[in-house]
Amino acid sequence: MKYTTLGETGMEVSRLCLGCMSFGSSDWREWVLEEEQSHEIIDRAIDLGINFFDTANMYSYGESERILGDALEGHREESVVATKGYFQMREDDPFSGGLSRKAIEQELNASRERLGMETIDLYQIHRWDDETPIETTMRALDDAVRREKVRYLGASSMWAHQFAETLHASDRLGLDRFVTMQNHYNLVYREEEREMLPLCENENVGVLPWSPLARGYLTRPHEDVDATTRGETEEHLYDHPYRDGGGPTINERVAELADEKGVTMAQISLAWLLHKDRVDAPIIGTTSVEHLEQAVEALEISLSSSDLEWLEEPYEPVPVSGHS
Repeated sequence: MKYTTLGETGMEVSRLCLGCMSFGSSDWREWVLEEEQSHEIIDRAIDLGINFFDTANMYSYGESERILGDALEGHREESVVATKGYFQMREDDPFSGGLSRKAIEQELNASRERLGMETIDLYQIHRWDDETPIETTMRALDDAVRREKVRYLGASSMWAHQFAETLHASDRLGLDRFVTMQNHYNLVYREEEREMLPLCENENVGVLPWSPLARGYLTRPHEDVDATTRGETEEHLYDHPYRDGGGPTINERVAELADEKGVTMAQISLAWLLHKDRVDAPIIGTTSVEHLEQAVEALEISLSSSDLEWLEEPYEPVPVSGHS
């Protein structure tokens, strides 16, 4: 395993972050693993040197957090655990979602209990809340840091002008600011390169791309994507413009380069991200130990500048996707 310092936190994290969306209950989404299989993958991740784990309260409505917390028993001190809040958890409770002070305090406490952690290493807002002034949200998050419920604060997909507004509000009010951005970024979705990534670089904010394999689109020839359980059942797979803007051609080039180097398409796609200086740790989700091990092997793949240019060349602008 290779390690890096996460933004300006001083925390040393693995170059790969294990995303825990696939751990929880198949009642939530059909491709999600139950507890025993989830533990196998988390245990293997620890064996491989991964010390960075990302979950959210909404993943299997809390089951992902509980499973991760149980699996990390005895490993919490050497682990960095990130979770998120924003999406409404219960239909009959309007305060189980959003970024009001009441919602943040209520859902943060619930996440801490499920994870079995007094202090969460990185607490992230899952999305932007149009209904709550950002100053209110940042004051509530700053209080969570001061009360030692959270060590660091992070954000996820939003417009760059919104993220700049949060950083400015924190600086203006003397509050803890966001130190990470978890955004949508991969070979077939590169709109973040226009504004968000330069902003993060300028502000020394750590970058944690979600969906680094484009929900599986970058792991197999595009005509075979629907052959997987997730491809057949995941209604969100087609929400993003992966098949637009040169996506199919990029998919074909990933397949060709993978064949040439004797590795998998997923490994080439991850290696591309790992060659980006602005990226701290892609968030990898997996439902098999084999795929986890292959992801770690991608750390050893070297891509030349001509390889990178050839993979990127077919890309064309696509609509911004992933903020909602």
